[in-house]
Amino acid sequence: MSWTTGAFFFVGGLLAATVAALTGDGLGSRAIVFGVGLVAVLTGILLYLMGERMPVRAHPILVSLGTVLITVAIHWLPGNTAAVTLSSLYVFVACDAAFFFSTPVTGLEIAFAVVCCMVVTGTREHLHWWIGVIPAGVAVVVGVVVTILARMAAEADIDLLTGLLNRRGFDRLLNAEIAKAGRLDQRPALVVADLDRLQTINAHLDQPTGDAVLQQVADIWGDLLEPEQTLARLGGDLFAVLLPDTTERTAVGLTDRMRAAITADCSAGVTSWQPGEPASMLVSRADVGRYRAKQAGRNLTRLESGQRIALAEELRRAIAEDKVEVRYQPIVSLPFGGKVVGVEALLRWSSATEPGLGPNGVIRAAEEYNLIADLDRVVLRRACLDAARMQRTVPDFDLTLNVNVSGLELADSDYANRVRSTLRSTGWHAGQLVLEVTETQLEAESPNAIDNLNALRDTGVHIAIDDFGTGYSSLSRLAAIPSDILKVDRSFVAAITADSPAPPLLGVIKALSKALDMEVIAEGVENAHQAAVLADLGFSLAQGYHYSVPRTAQAILDELIEQRGMVAHNER
Repeated sequence: MSWTTGAFFFVGGLLAATVAALTGDGLGSRAIVFGVGLVAVLTGILLYLMGERMPVRAHPILVSLGTVLITVAIHWLPGNTAAVTLSSLYVFVACDAAFFFSTPVTGLEIAFAVVCCMVVTGTREHLHWWIGVIPAGVAVVVGVVVTILARMAAEADIDLLTGLLNRRGFDRLLNAEIAKAGRLDQRPALVVADLDRLQTINAHLDQPTGDAVLQQVADIWGDLLEPEQTLARLGGDLFAVLLPDTTERTAVGLTDRMRAAITADCSAGVTSWQPGEPASMLVSRADVGRYRAKQAGRNLTRLESGQRIALAEELRRAIAEDKVEVRYQPIVSLPFGGKVVGVEALLRWSSATEPGLGPNGVIRAAEEYNLIADLDRVVLRRACLDAARMQRTVPDFDLTLNVNVSGLELADSDYANRVRSTLRSTGWHAGQLVLEVTETQLEAESPNAIDNLNALRDTGVHIAIDDFGTGYSSLSRLAAIPSDILKVDRSFVAAITADSPAPPLLGVIKALSKALDMEVIAEGVENAHQAAVLADLGFSLAQGYHYSVPRTAQAILDELIEQRGMVAHNER
C-alpha cells in the first residue's frame, strides 16, 4: 500500500513539474506548481522508505493530500490546456482508493476528487464549468471498475460463510508478514484454534445450526482483535489468528480471552516465528500445539514455542554424536519377593539450552522437529545392546526389556522393519522385547500403527499399553490396539494408602486382564504397603521407587549378579 501510493505521488509530482516546465506563460505561477511537484516527489520517496511502518490509518489522509496537491497544481498552472491535461491525475486518486480502501472510504475519496476537479476547472478564466466533467467522469468510471475488479479478486481469498480470509488468503498474508518480519526484525505469533464439539452439533442438529455457530464465533473473535491482527477461517471449524510482532505470552493471553468470549469449547495451539523459518513450519508447529491441547483434555491452549530451535539443534547434535543416555528401572516379581525380571529403558538427556527440560519435553521437541525417528532408534539400539550384555553376564535370568515408542514413530509404515533390523544387529531376542504404547496416543490407532504392531507381534515382540486407565475409551482401545500387557497408571497405585482400602478399579483391571489373558504391571510403587496390597490383589509384576530409581546398565547388572549370588546361596 505504501509503495503503490508512494509511486502515485512520485510519478504525479514529476508529471506536474514536467507540464509546468513545458507550458508557456499565462495566468498562474509555475514556481508554485514546481513546489507542489517537489512536495509530491518527496512524499513518494518517504512512503517508499517507510513501507510497512506507515500506519494503515494514515493512507486515506495521504490520498486526500494527493487530491489537494493536484487541485493546487491545476489552479496555479499557467495555460488552460495544461490545466485540463493535468486534471487527468485524479485517476491516480481513484485507482489508489478503489484498490486498497473499503467501499465507503473509496466513495468519499472519489467524491472529494470529483468536487475538487469540477471546482478548480470551473473557476479558471476562459473555461466552461463543464470542462471538468470529462476528467471527473473518467476518475469515477475507473474507480468503479477497479473497485469491482479488486473485490472480485479478493473474494478468491475470502471465506463466504464468515467473511474472513480463507486458507488461500491467509497463506498469502502469512507469507507477506514473514517477509516483513524478516526485514524489520519482528516476531509475529500465530494461533491455530478449532471448536471441539462442532461435529456433534452438526450430527445432532443440522448443518445450518453449525454454520450459525461458526458465524457467531467469527464475529465475537473478530471484535477481540486489534486492527493489525487478522482472523481467518482455514476450513471447517479451524481458525487462525496472525499477530504481527507479538510475544508468545501475549498470544496465549489472547486465546484465553477468545475461549472465555464464546460458549463453545475450543482447543488452541500457539507459537511464534523465528528468523529463517518458512510459513509451513510455523503453521505446523501451531497445529502440533492444537493437537496436544486436544490430547490433554480439550478446551485448552498449548504453547509450542518457536524459541526452541536452538534446543532442536542441540538435540540433533546429541543424537548424531551418541550423547543421549539411557537409564533402566527394574520390573520385579511380587510373588518372588521383588526379584528383578525385567527393566524399562528410560531416556535421559541434559540440555544446556533448557537445563530444566525433562524426558517428556525432550520427546516433544524431537517430535516437533522431526527427530523422533532418530531418537527412538538410538534409544532402542542402546537398550538392546545393554540388555544383551546383562543377559550374557547373567544367562540364567530371562530378562525382558521394555522400551517406549512414540506414537508418531509407530505410525511410520517402515517402523516394524527398523525394529527387526535393530534386533538382528544387537542380538536381542524379539520375545524378550516389550514396546510400550501410551494409551492416549491417537496415532496408535492409525492403520499403519496397527499393521506395525501386528507385524511385530508376529515376530515375537510383546506390546504393552502404558498408563492404562488415564485416557479415554480404554476398553475400545484394548479391542483396537494389538496388545499383550497392561501397565496400570501410577495414579491408581498412589491411591493405596494405609488409611483407605485399595481402589476398586485395581481389582477390576486385574479381573479384566485375567479375562483377556494379559499380564499387568503396576507402576509407581512407592512403599512396602502398596506392594503388599498389590500382591494380595493378585498382581504379579510391579515397578517403582520402592524397588529402585532409574539407574545405569552397570548398576542394574551389579544388582542382577548380587541377586544370582543370593539365589545360589539359598539353593545351597
